[in-house]
Amino acid sequence: MLIDSHVNLHSPQFAEDQGDVIACAREAGIGLMLTICDKVSSFEAVHAIAMAHDDIWCTVGTHPHEAKEDPDLTADDLCELASRPRVVGIGECGLDFHYDLSPREIQVRVFRQHVDAARRSGLPLVVHTREADEVMGDILEDEMGKGTFKLLMHCYTSGPGLAARCAALGAWFSVSGIATFKTAEDVRALVRLMPEDRIILETDCPYLAPVPMRGRRNEPAFLPHILAKLAEIRGWSLSESESRTERAFFELFDRIPKR
Repeated sequence: MLIDSHVNLHSPQFAEDQGDVIACAREAGIGLMLTICDKVSSFEAVHAIAMAHDDIWCTVGTHPHEAKEDPDLTADDLCELASRPRVVGIGECGLDFHYDLSPREIQVRVFRQHVDAARRSGLPLVVHTREADEVMGDILEDEMGKGTFKLLMHCYTSGPGLAARCAALGAWFSVSGIATFKTAEDVRALVRLMPEDRIILETDCPYLAPVPMRGRRNEPAFLPHILAKLAEIRGWSLSESESRTERAFFELFDRIPKR
């Protein structure tokens, strides 16, 4: 089964043809999708999509860009929402020191609440990190010391040092369309080093369309291009890549019944 572990189906880019995008994904062989919450104020829209489709599940959380919207967000708030049907992850959350769209101290505070929610709920933490390698590594190691939690480094493009620290904590990693970009050899080098049993696939649609669709709105239907690139990078067959990433996905998101 092909699984897209990170779609943003509530995004305004899909407002006019969301149903068609989902149908095209199914026609392309995508058997399951995980639609991601970018801020708690969007959760109802995200959750409604998951509730309407047997092959779509969702998360709850606030992206670091949006952390300033709800600086007093608590783990209790997140756990309450995460108790709803079809919610299988906490996030997307984390740190983004590239754009700094939320103050860094608020990003850190809100991120730690997400970690606590993941620990308490038993749901995987979906992490966004950009230009915050040292701080991210320190927080994850500190929080793991308080009690274990499952961890996904989504669309990973940070440095090899943080990747090694996260791998030592048992993290999963997701590979996106960036791995297909001509200039992204550094990302392909990271993919070669990822733990072979903890790699999953994502489009992060509507962003980051893979080659040969680069420049277009990304869609879940484009996931086979990312699968093919992963197979090329790791030296796996397409079927092996599909089975490995499927197995890794269900081991991470273990609240989702295997189909």
